[in-house]
Parts: sequence; C-alpha cells; structure tokens
Amino acid sequence: MPQSMSLVAIVVRDYDEAIGFYVNTLGFELIEDTYQPEQDKRWVTVRPKGGGAFALLLARASNDHQSQYIGDQAGGRVFLFLETDDFWRDYKLYQDRGVTFVREPLKADYGTVAVFEDLYGNRWDLVQYDQSPLKQL
Repeated sequence: MPQSMSLVAIVVRDYDEAIGFYVNTLGFELIEDTYQPEQDKRWVTVRPKGGGAFALLLARASNDHQSQYIGDQAGGRVFLFLETDDFWRDYKLYQDRGVTFVREPLKADYGTVAVFEDLYGNRWDLVQYDQSPLKQL
C-alpha cells in the first residue's frame, strides 16, 4: 500500500502573523485558508513554491498546553529541513528579509547547510544537498 507524508502541523500563535512570515519572508505559497465555524478555527496550509505535495498546516494554539510548544516543537533541535536548489541565493535573500540564522553556513559531506529560526524560534535547516537523501530511496 503506497503512503506518503502530506502535512506537518506547526503550532502558531496567530494565523495571520504566521502566514505573513511563511509567505512574505520565506516565500512560501498559501495553499488554503478556510474558516471552520464548527471548531472556530482556520485550516491554513502553506508550502515552499515548487515544493510538491508536502505542506505545513499552521495550527493556532487553542489552549495553554498547546501554547507552551509554540517555537519549541522539537525541544530546541532542528525541526524541519528546507531543501533549496541554490543555497547562497536563498541564504542571502533570507538574511535581507531579517531571518535569524543561529548557525552559520557549513559545507558538509552531504551539502551546504545553515540553521535558521522561524518567527517563533523553531529551528530549520536551509540545505542544498549534493545528492538528496530522499532521491537515493
């Protein structure tokens, strides 16, 4: 039975500020923003342009328990990996747009990588693989 990942939920404080960051700062595309009245929330998905079927679900925290995880989805580790076809182009663009890099660019055996934080502090790898690990599968 074929399966694939389609969405990862990321807990956010506010839908519109999260959309602003992912769309205006990182250059993602807004896929859907639909109000769900029965739950009084929105179904908001974004994805990198050209990023295929995989997307982020921007899930606004609905209680204090969920709120404590905003910005700490992975306990301080890198949470998500944003693959690019041109590391230096995107690195410079993100710097110009005010993205905070917490680890400087590094040339590693697998490619070029730097760690940045989203608007809440979740850590991401910006990475250009020499050969994508998923393409080897």
